[in-house]
Amino acid sequence: MKKTALLVVGAGPYGLAVAAHAQAHGIDTQIVGKPLGFWTDHMPEGMFLRSGADWHLDAAGIHTFEAFFEDRCISPSELDPIPINVFLEYATWFQTQKHLVVDDRLVAALDKQEAHLVATLDDGSQIAADQVVAAPGCGFFAHVPDWAADLPDGARGHTCEVVRFDQFAGRRVLIVGGRQSAYEWAALLGEHGAERVDIVHRHDVPRFEHVSWRFVDDLVDATIRIPGWWRSLPPAEQDRISRQFWEVGRLTLEWWLTPRLAHERFHLWPGTEVVGTSAEHGATVVHLSNGEDVHADHVIFATGYKVDLSNVPYLRPILSGIDVVDGFPQLDNFFQCSIGGLYLPGFPATRDFGPFFGFTKACPAAAIRIVRGVQRR
Repeated sequence: MKKTALLVVGAGPYGLAVAAHAQAHGIDTQIVGKPLGFWTDHMPEGMFLRSGADWHLDAAGIHTFEAFFEDRCISPSELDPIPINVFLEYATWFQTQKHLVVDDRLVAALDKQEAHLVATLDDGSQIAADQVVAAPGCGFFAHVPDWAADLPDGARGHTCEVVRFDQFAGRRVLIVGGRQSAYEWAALLGEHGAERVDIVHRHDVPRFEHVSWRFVDDLVDATIRIPGWWRSLPPAEQDRISRQFWEVGRLTLEWWLTPRLAHERFHLWPGTEVVGTSAEHGATVVHLSNGEDVHADHVIFATGYKVDLSNVPYLRPILSGIDVVDGFPQLDNFFQCSIGGLYLPGFPATRDFGPFFGFTKACPAAAIRIVRGVQRR
């Protein structure tokens, strides 16, 4: 059995950021998982980032996204918005610059054995670690409404499952949800020849305009400087910040979507919700709360993500030892859960550290605080 001081499970943005920072501090570190696997397998080609070149992975502030642009002699102004493939190129460049060696095997199970946490990999081999950072991707937490189960298997999918669009040429697609992914998937469907795209959501049609995420900078800095900063805020201040995220990230969508949605194939149903479904001549009939019926060959759920650690298979052997509230792990100021030596950054940390930990912006902050925690034990 191989042994290491720190095992990082997951090679997404948070895993890479933590592994690089730990390795830079002389900690014997091993990282396992498919590099940016959720990004490459569950996000479509042609997708754009909502953020700019100032969001990066390096806690040291050296191998940033902006440094990558400079290395490639690209001006950030040349890429607005930034295509997803450019960020993937940056992540590969980051691994090279940081001399990160990623083992692309997957962890099947994580268990506690005496003084170690032991990861069993998909080939049956094991790694014993003094401490573990588990960074599961959002794909484990995809959320769909209960009525999705009433639809045929081949006629439904969450946005993280539907990332290839050629199959929808000449088809009718209904999208449930009204935020960025709903409208961006609609645009991509239209560009791949979908006959009709209906978008159903309970709120009004969002605004499409330029937004600034600069307000997040001070919030992330406070997380680094002040242990337990988010939890120490009065509830009213937490609510204010959460509303600001909702306003910028949910109620306002990207300006570059507007011209891509200017076609008669798109039909918007704001202020409505699905109240039932039925089948008719091989298609799904979706019954809306306004009395209208929409015929669809496929239903896509742009209904977001909801943390539930029980959906992460490799955590199930130790799940009973993790204190959980509403599906979220209870974490200390270093992202450590109730199992000593186990850290859970990223989306599962948003309850205890704030909504910005669901974004790549907070990767360096998580890396800094986790490495401090690892060094304390």
